[in-house]
Amino acid sequence: MKTITLRIKPLDIETGKPIAIMHEEDAEKIGHVAGSRIKVYSQKGTFTIITNTTRNLVAPGELGTCKEATCEIGLEAGSEVKVTLAPRPASANAIKKKLDGKVLTQQEIDSIIRDIVADNLTATELAAFVTAVYTRGMTVDEIVFMVRSMVESGEKLEIERRPILDVHSIGGVPGNKYALLTVPIVSAAGLTVPKTSSRAITSAAGTADVMEVLAPVSLELEEIKAIVEKIGAVLVWGGALRLAPADDIIIRAERVLAIDPTPQLLASVMAKKLAVGAEKIVIDIPTGSGAKVETIEEARRLAHDFIELARRLGVQLEAAITYGGQPIGYAVGPALEAREALETLMGMNGPGSLIEKATGLAGLMLELGGVTPIGFGKQMALEILKSGKAYEQMKRIIEAQGGDPNVKIDDIPVGDKVEVLRAPVSGYIKQIDNHRINEIARAAGAPEHKGAGIKLLMKEGRKVEKGDPILEIYAEHESKLDEALDLARTHPPVRIEGMLIERISHSPRWE
Repeated sequence: MKTITLRIKPLDIETGKPIAIMHEEDAEKIGHVAGSRIKVYSQKGTFTIITNTTRNLVAPGELGTCKEATCEIGLEAGSEVKVTLAPRPASANAIKKKLDGKVLTQQEIDSIIRDIVADNLTATELAAFVTAVYTRGMTVDEIVFMVRSMVESGEKLEIERRPILDVHSIGGVPGNKYALLTVPIVSAAGLTVPKTSSRAITSAAGTADVMEVLAPVSLELEEIKAIVEKIGAVLVWGGALRLAPADDIIIRAERVLAIDPTPQLLASVMAKKLAVGAEKIVIDIPTGSGAKVETIEEARRLAHDFIELARRLGVQLEAAITYGGQPIGYAVGPALEAREALETLMGMNGPGSLIEKATGLAGLMLELGGVTPIGFGKQMALEILKSGKAYEQMKRIIEAQGGDPNVKIDDIPVGDKVEVLRAPVSGYIKQIDNHRINEIARAAGAPEHKGAGIKLLMKEGRKVEKGDPILEIYAEHESKLDEALDLARTHPPVRIEGMLIERISHSPRWE
């Protein structure tokens, strides 16, 4: 294999991972194809780096290194290195095997996950893996192998308190702030809940986005461990940790491709839960029009998949199919949802749908944790919520994570650019479109702008008169409010119908 000598040329470019750039003439000498790997031999060691080609950024004889690659190689400008073509990694062959519809072994999946974490796969190879899982599927064995590999590829949260419980929603429903009630309810009963959550991907707010309004969520692993050992719970952002890190990289690729393969969903959830030591898990599967899972049949299949996977991994799991046909509560967007959650914890007439869902999931966890008999969990959860114990526990969580435990509803700012949408006709609210609610809230600036979002004033089934206010849009900037309004007017998120659904006229028959 041919070797050439090149001079290091550091580039003032950040790429998120080590990337090098070589001139097309040099690439041709060693048979390198843009986007594949080279081996770099230097006095500091040997490095395998994904490399692109150029005619302008570097001259022949130079190897341009982005900031991450410059740091990894550790050489100054002008330092000479030997460069040769790197062999194709074994994981690329495993990806090709999955594209062909064949079953992968534990060793093959290990190699894929290892190379994903090491940034040793090109964007094309990673996309190919995600696509192969989406189109070819995976056996239960393969998903078990992937979960184990993903857990072993990162750090683990080691907690002494037992049992450790966790809860996860597959998402897709606006306003799904249940965890801000469920976690303090369950931990107030003495159970351990190290809840790591995600930020929003396509929704207006993830659990971490909402909790961040009340307290910092980007904590170190040792900080989380100390808090959980002391008060029994946290509500933090999992992306700040190296828990199953391959999962976050795969999710980014899925987002670009706009696909969400079921095997990866199963592996993603279980890997994150096992990484925090969870022994008993509740999975929330919102179901209904506009949710990720639209039919009961699909929801039941997914629930059985989760239960079987958990059995194979040696953990106890229950799945809850919940109503997901319209937003949970009335608030959508980080600050608005934080206000609504806090209002509910404080006993100030929180929305029934939020209380129903949060206490229902908390009840299952309380029963799994053995602190109440089967069938009495929801009642106990409601008592903990109404007694104020959940609110006191939430204050402890907020304080432990660095927030103000005495924060009041009015202390939480929301966007000061507000527009009211009114009913265009009289009738009944037939449907609130989850997708459009999320799109409009995001157009208003959520989740990046914490004060942006939507406040629903009426839910499905309510009678309205023409001109009645039906929702409010909040934004922090006029331009974002205009963008959200344009979207709401073009694609109305609320459908209103009268009692007369269809008119059919009699037409005389002519002989």
